[in-house]
Amino acid sequence: MFSMGKKNVTPPKDFEEAMRELEQILAEIEKGEVGLEESLSRYERGTFLIQHCQNILNSAEKQIELIGRNQNGELKTTPIPEEQTE
Repeated sequence: MFSMGKKNVTPPKDFEEAMRELEQILAEIEKGEVGLEESLSRYERGTFLIQHCQNILNSAEKQIELIGRNQNGELKTTPIPEEQTE
């Protein structure tokens, strides 16, 4: 069984860096210029980065939800003006 190396579980410093790294990994794998083992290693790193990004997005969503609650704990809703919905 192929196991994750230590470098594959080191999180990037921020969401944007993770996305750049994911794009780079995808481009390298799509080009087919790396061998099978290196492709597996990069795929594994990409899977870790996707999970990392999903965790960041989930956390941001929870923060936005908390910010958007009124004093009674109910979600505040603000209608979008019509000109922005078309």
